[in-house]
Amino acid sequence: MNYRELGSTGLTVSEIALGCEGMTEENCGMCAKLFDVAEEAGVNYFDLYSPNPDLRSAIGKTLTGRREKFIIQSHLCSVWKEGQYMRTRNLAEVKAGFAEMLRLLRTEYIDVGMIHYCDALSDWDEIIRNGILDYARELKAAGKIHHIGLSSHNPQVAQKAVETGAIEVLMFSVNPCYDLQPASEDVESLWADESYENHLTNMNPERQKLYETCQRLGVGITVMKCFGGGDLLSAEMSPAGVALTVNQCIAYALSRPGVACVLAGAHSVEQLRESIAYESASESERDYAVAFASFPKISWEGHCMYCSHCQPCPMKIDIATVTKFLNLAQAGGNESVPETVREHYRVLEHHAGECVKCGACERRCPFGVKIRENMTEAAKVFGL
Repeated sequence: MNYRELGSTGLTVSEIALGCEGMTEENCGMCAKLFDVAEEAGVNYFDLYSPNPDLRSAIGKTLTGRREKFIIQSHLCSVWKEGQYMRTRNLAEVKAGFAEMLRLLRTEYIDVGMIHYCDALSDWDEIIRNGILDYARELKAAGKIHHIGLSSHNPQVAQKAVETGAIEVLMFSVNPCYDLQPASEDVESLWADESYENHLTNMNPERQKLYETCQRLGVGITVMKCFGGGDLLSAEMSPAGVALTVNQCIAYALSRPGVACVLAGAHSVEQLRESIAYESASESERDYAVAFASFPKISWEGHCMYCSHCQPCPMKIDIATVTKFLNLAQAGGNESVPETVREHYRVLEHHAGECVKCGACERRCPFGVKIRENMTEAAKVFGL
């Protein structure tokens, strides 16, 4: 298992993490099975968005004796009322739900307290106005949660929240189809057929800006809906019209700036093991570029996908990494290049200024990226 830093939290998390879809199956008996496989594989992070008390109790029982082996991302504002899940912005309900969560999970703290499901700017304002963000800060000060997070599907809302400096972890929906869609307060639009009726070109700039802002500010992204609820794995269901593999979906998500881990939902032990198998997959099995270039109604013309098809460079420049650092440097607009980005670029073994403009990289690129222009700009921005 490979591990990554979760933004600036100081937490080190497994690239493949555990979503809670499927855990309620077999009367929550699936829960222990999934955690056993996760522990064996070195998975150390999981998300619990569901307030289902039976599931929370099952997880609490499963974690007994191994609590410190897992980093818990669990949600504030997700409560159980009248036998069903509800999202709330009522502070009293949030407080009661959190207390019940700790009790059922048999723990004294949550590693990442995730403010649940905020997809509207007005909703973010309500979170602040109703004292929910202040409550999260109180919990952090008291050691009841160690880091504050937010879950969202809307890049505008997530961007605003991240820029406040209050959010340390962002749970966000990342996959190659959703990334084409403009911001919306209606999450259903992300997989609505009409959203993909016309030819779509390149990643939505607000989504790219969000990922780069998270990387620049040290906000760790935990990925939900990597497989689009399974739709991306089926040619019939996928908005792209082409089936992707589990490995391709995971590789795409993990290559986005700011991403620390993919929360892989599983309805069986076999499905979880299939996601974990990404860690031992070959480069060809992970390669998503050829599949993306074949999408009938979607194109990324001129957009670097960090796929590394441009390699090898005769000057041994890591072109994808240089391009990513260039994009991160430019994400702040007229601001100076962040020191972390500048330092990470500086310690690369080879720099953009060494480019001899041979053009071999551009002939290999499936997306027609003007790589030589990017290398010239990177050399200018970083001075190397």
